[in-house]
Amino acid sequence: MINSVGREIPDFLLKNGRGVYQGKHHMDGMYIQKQAPRTRRYEKPQQTKVIDSIVLALENCGAKDGMTFSFHHHLRNGDYVANMVMKAAIEELGLKDLVIAATSLGDAHDPIAQYIEDGKIVGIQTSGIRGKIGEVVSSGKLKTPAIIRSHGGRPRAIEEGELHIDITFIAAPTSDCMGNCRGVGGKSDCGSMGYAMSDAKYADHVVVITDCLVDFPNYPASIEAIDVDNVVVVESIGNPKKIASAAARISQNPRDLMMAENVAKIIASTPYFKDGFSFQTGVGGPSLAANLFLEKYMDEKKITMGWAIGGICGPIVELLKKNKIKKIIDVQDFDLEAVNSIHRTPNHFEMSASQYANPANKGAFVNSLDFVVLAALEIDTDFNVNVLTGSDGILRGAPGGHPDTAAGSKVCIIVTPLTRGRMATVCEKVVTVTTPGDCVDVLVTDYGIAVNPLRQDLIECLDKASIPHLPIEQLKEKAYSLVGCPDDLQWEDKVVAVLQARDGSILDVVRKIKPYIIK
Repeated sequence: MINSVGREIPDFLLKNGRGVYQGKHHMDGMYIQKQAPRTRRYEKPQQTKVIDSIVLALENCGAKDGMTFSFHHHLRNGDYVANMVMKAAIEELGLKDLVIAATSLGDAHDPIAQYIEDGKIVGIQTSGIRGKIGEVVSSGKLKTPAIIRSHGGRPRAIEEGELHIDITFIAAPTSDCMGNCRGVGGKSDCGSMGYAMSDAKYADHVVVITDCLVDFPNYPASIEAIDVDNVVVVESIGNPKKIASAAARISQNPRDLMMAENVAKIIASTPYFKDGFSFQTGVGGPSLAANLFLEKYMDEKKITMGWAIGGICGPIVELLKKNKIKKIIDVQDFDLEAVNSIHRTPNHFEMSASQYANPANKGAFVNSLDFVVLAALEIDTDFNVNVLTGSDGILRGAPGGHPDTAAGSKVCIIVTPLTRGRMATVCEKVVTVTTPGDCVDVLVTDYGIAVNPLRQDLIECLDKASIPHLPIEQLKEKAYSLVGCPDDLQWEDKVVAVLQARDGSILDVVRKIKPYIIK
């Protein structure tokens, strides 16, 4: 079946009422039946839930073959917990046929790739997949296709019962003896713990793993003891210095700064740029740099940002401290400035991933966004964006909150250079559609600006502000003139990953790439 972004979806995936993507608001008004946690047990009074080891926690929670374990990625490339748990489950307890349902998987989790190759892990459900795991899955070594969901699509799947978690393991910078835990106050602070909240509420069993046990009660708690079965104290849950990536820094590149200034000009030209407007930016260098120029326009109009959301970085925190933003609502922290701000800076608050971006609830913050500024690996002439697969077809990225914020915001701006190395960023067809073109409004490159023809209102705004723009096809032709037209990738029939739209419909699939043969 062909979906609304022109992707062919194999019939065998269209089971259990799962349809293909039909547009960003196709599911509006439809009902889902919310699930409830399946297990609760009466508890006699106890003084502590602290036990000696991860192995004992697995045994206490009835771990067995075929179970689904979940993890959060607030420690990003500094996370140790997922590797520790899977080693204990597979190497010490001998479990097999396991499924990992992590909020995201990265280079920190490279050791897990071997368990996939060995057939011990048979399923992956995640919002991001990189490193060796991405390579192994792309090569077809995972028994079942990986399921890729956005940060809003994941809590939707959990709450709907599509993704059932048997045991969730929560890396907690601090916890008390009963399992009240927070992302601050220890040696491995990660700030917000928003991605773990739905897991803790809906998983059958919850294990908190911490490297800093604090006095009871550890309040205000991100994860509450009422949902926790066991607490395990380890030497270290991760390295917080690896939370930040090179991309999560403001670029000093003149090209990036030029693009960032154009982003700010576009925002300032729209009727939504007024006192109390709402905003989210991605973590790419040009996206972050847009904050600097946006502040100038805010000062000129004497307006204040009402609230900012998303993965939070230092530049947004600085605007809060300067009283240029009234509130930050935070689901994840991308650098240590943000980690050190949450719960310490007035009006910097934590929220769950469901409250952030779940399309099947009644108040996701993304649905009230005025502006979002995002990056892209590729964008095509239909404004579809790819942030998941590389130009070689290998899984090496993450939809994250990209599709959620694009669909929910009034103005979605993609900022990206026209080319990277010898690759065209603006192209005829992206390798994988992770954010549909009907959700993307404006493209800003170092060679010009393009506006989605669906947004004639924004075209009028740019014209009135004398901001030049051109058809996206011209940007594609310019890119090809600089680096050449890329050869089509050659795929096998085997589907290695299924990309769900945020509403649960199937947006695209990733097939196994054919081996490159040198002639």
